[in-house]
Amino acid sequence: MAGHRLTWLDVFCDGPLRGNPLAVVHDADDLDPGIMLTVARELGLSETTFVQSPTAYGADYRNRIFDLRQELPFAGHPSLGTAAAVARVRGQHHASYVQQTQAGLQPVDVELDGDRGRVSMLQEPPVMGVQLHRVEALSPVGLRAADGDPDLPPQVVSTGVPQVLAPVRDAHVLARARPDWLAIQALLDAHDAVVLYLAACDPRAGRAQARAFAHSAEIGEDPATGSAAGPLAAYLAERVGVERLDIDQGAEMGRPSRLECAIEGDRIRVAGGVALLLEGTLRLP
Repeated sequence: MAGHRLTWLDVFCDGPLRGNPLAVVHDADDLDPGIMLTVARELGLSETTFVQSPTAYGADYRNRIFDLRQELPFAGHPSLGTAAAVARVRGQHHASYVQQTQAGLQPVDVELDGDRGRVSMLQEPPVMGVQLHRVEALSPVGLRAADGDPDLPPQVVSTGVPQVLAPVRDAHVLARARPDWLAIQALLDAHDAVVLYLAACDPRAGRAQARAFAHSAEIGEDPATGSAAGPLAAYLAERVGVERLDIDQGAEMGRPSRLECAIEGDRIRVAGGVALLLEGTLRLP
């Protein structure tokens, strides 16, 4: 029975049992995609990652990211959490890596202090996709067009993977959102997106509150979505000139999260805290 070191962390948090949980499987060169997907389903988290040897020049490791349905080209908290887990395994308290994902190469910086740390990464240059009607973006969560932010229309934006961004009027609207999972699935599939990201934005303060709804009830609501935080920061930078954005997410789920975004040239840096929850061995046949 083969053993693989397993690291379990919470990401975008100020301590354990907050933020977004992630399982990281190390030394996974011998695992094929079918086994990786099966492991991800067994662990039952929104994403599980597998660290492999890089195949791209300049990369320090390859990060394979799986949700409960498929392999993802890129994701936010799995990138930050995997970098922290790699640093932990390598015994490095301060490290700068280049991770390889299907979306490209992303620089990641890690600072660890015991069982906690801080990680930041540069996501891919933003790609601004189609603008959506408010009814199309908001009705899958039981909201009306009038609930949308009157100055910020819904749009598909990617900094590694497409997301449907749907700015709303205020935090009270966020609280009223009720997912219709089949309608959300149809919306996301139509735009090859991963989550529907509702956000009540205060551009002047550089703040936002957000909720993220994934492709299905099986995956559910996401407590911290780095791959949507980056697009939201890019969207607000283009439309209203925001240079920094702090996003609070996950409060409705009892897993408060903080995602910190900053514009750096043509890319978005997304940062947050990490907390180690457990370490062990994954035993596979």
